[in-house]
Amino acid sequence: MTGEGLYLDGVTVVFDGFRALNTLSLLVAPGELRAVIGPNGAGKTTMMDVITGKTRPVSGIARFDGHDLTRMEESVIANLGIGRKFQKPTVFDALTVFENLELALKAPRGPVACLRWRLSGAARSAIERTAEQVGLAERASDPAGRLSHGQRQWLEIGMLLMQDPKLVLVDEPVAGMTDHETAETARLLVGIAGERSVVVVEHDLDFVRALGCRVTVLHEGTMLSEGSIDHVQADPRVVEVYLGR
Repeated sequence: MTGEGLYLDGVTVVFDGFRALNTLSLLVAPGELRAVIGPNGAGKTTMMDVITGKTRPVSGIARFDGHDLTRMEESVIANLGIGRKFQKPTVFDALTVFENLELALKAPRGPVACLRWRLSGAARSAIERTAEQVGLAERASDPAGRLSHGQRQWLEIGMLLMQDPKLVLVDEPVAGMTDHETAETARLLVGIAGERSVVVVEHDLDFVRALGCRVTVLHEGTMLSEGSIDHVQADPRVVEVYLGR
């Protein structure tokens, strides 16, 4: 995968005098899988808000593939190839798994294009590949409302993949999952990285370990530690502010 990846440098966000991000710097290479952990209030959500254009920093640089994210609207950033999955899945329960993926398919969205839309063989193949990738091929004809919590999370990840993103931001994907679903989610995220960058915000350290990737620890809006899961778990500062709680 080519490109410049995600680059944050000195990013500061202030809400009513409170520094939600405090000169945060982060580099995620193209195709990299990165886990971000930290205590509540560390700035993880605000970081994703800056990357997706929901929040504007008061200072600092936020770039993706050479584009200045601080000057773009949310819709423009999404079209740039940045997709975000929130903690609570948002799928259409009355529609089938296939139909949910079809709705998310990257395609022209103008009125005329929608009226003339027909599902091509290539589009059908892309949907079927994605359903297989997220482990829902056998449930493709089932309404999304019949899926388990974990399967609904996988479906939403699949809907993001239908947009062919270059960067996927995933917020606490395994909250409320069974052990089996958690293990499958780790395999899914490892599998989709490489062709795209994936940033996972999570509290479950066993799940983070299963990802086998570089880990960034945030605290009070800045980077506290970074490295392998073993490295950050052995860092006395991380133990004091996060793991020791």
